[in-house]
Amino acid sequence: MVQVSLPIILSLRALLAASVVLALPACSGRPTGVLLPIAQTEQLPGTSRVDMLVATTRKSAADRGVLFSGERGDAVTYTDLAVSIPPDATRQPGSVQWPKSLPGNPATDFVALRADPVERGKVAAWTGRAVRRGAKRHVLVFVHGFNNKFEDAVFRFAQIVHDSGAEVAPVLFTWPSKGSVLAYGYDRESTNFSRNGLETLLRDLAKDPNVGEVTVLAHSMGNWLTLESLRQMAIRDKRVAPKIRNVILAAPDVDMDLARAAFRDMGPDRPRLTLMVSGDDQALAVSRLVWGDSVRLGAIDPTAEPYKSELERQNIGVLNLSTVKGDDPLNHGKFASGEVVALLGKRLADGQPISDGQIGIGDRLVSTAAGAASTVATGAALAVAAPVAIVDPQTRETYGEHLSNVGSGFRDTVGSTADLATAPMRAVTGGR
Repeated sequence: MVQVSLPIILSLRALLAASVVLALPACSGRPTGVLLPIAQTEQLPGTSRVDMLVATTRKSAADRGVLFSGERGDAVTYTDLAVSIPPDATRQPGSVQWPKSLPGNPATDFVALRADPVERGKVAAWTGRAVRRGAKRHVLVFVHGFNNKFEDAVFRFAQIVHDSGAEVAPVLFTWPSKGSVLAYGYDRESTNFSRNGLETLLRDLAKDPNVGEVTVLAHSMGNWLTLESLRQMAIRDKRVAPKIRNVILAAPDVDMDLARAAFRDMGPDRPRLTLMVSGDDQALAVSRLVWGDSVRLGAIDPTAEPYKSELERQNIGVLNLSTVKGDDPLNHGKFASGEVVALLGKRLADGQPISDGQIGIGDRLVSTAAGAASTVATGAALAVAAPVAIVDPQTRETYGEHLSNVGSGFRDTVGSTADLATAPMRAVTGGR
């Protein structure tokens, strides 16, 4: 007979009470379908426009305003996408102004102007048009991190390109992230799923005669995908393509030992690497806990040994953002702040060395259990987040899915994971 411990019973009771939340009237949150292009005949005064190419391994969505889901697609798909950004006088650099209703207002919101599919064979025609604006024929490829829906990645990259002021042809590579803090494991596997896709994109850009050089900017979990793709390229082709000259690793959620191996496998002719770190990155602190106290590359102290000597020996540049004020409470998205992207744009323009998803209030509470691989731990965290989901639309948006997943998985884990029922508290207390 299966013995069910008191912590599990309490978690079940809490989940039962939490389920009542789903029956309450929904709060108005961020609307779905923000990427449906608005009907605009001319550009409003003061607004800016970012044209980007999007390559994705996500599955297409039926909703034209969503474009791509968090599911995994069968092949890399390309889209020519244009985003309008409201006047600088009405917004804070480093921020994304989301529409509160549809259609969005270009005077106050980020809105889509165009979203047209592109065949892989026509990508060179897009780069040919895009690089005409810059003498260096410079392409900036952005690889987003964990917990990003398709529209999150699109609008965030548009903000980075605009606020940096860099004369680049923007290319977004977006992989199948569920856009949920409780899908850490799924997201991690999706980066592995997408390695060949990113490698193919980078190789195509490097072979494109329209392109002079490529810079890759990766954030969070997207660094693992980037390092693995470049490592694969080096193994296949005996080196990373010479046009890929700069790789910026922002808050990398990557095991330090795995990063060392990737740096080694890329060989001596690898791109110039720049590491953005921050000692107060709470998301990486949780990730370290999830991975069994594995040191994360983005959370090291670059002034302390053995990292100081190792970075110097590897000729890896460092941008320490510990003193930069972050806009997100986890301090994981500092790379996209106004002052950082302005520095990025200036350094890219001058050719100098370079020496991030929206999280709801309740999601921050459950983030301590993200990736813990425990239905009971997840359930306990959801119970804590339940009251917050009533008043926080961003949390409420994914709460129902979280609760459904816990219900379907609980039957398979009740007999073997009782000791994990206290995982959220251990995550907060550091295992004490």
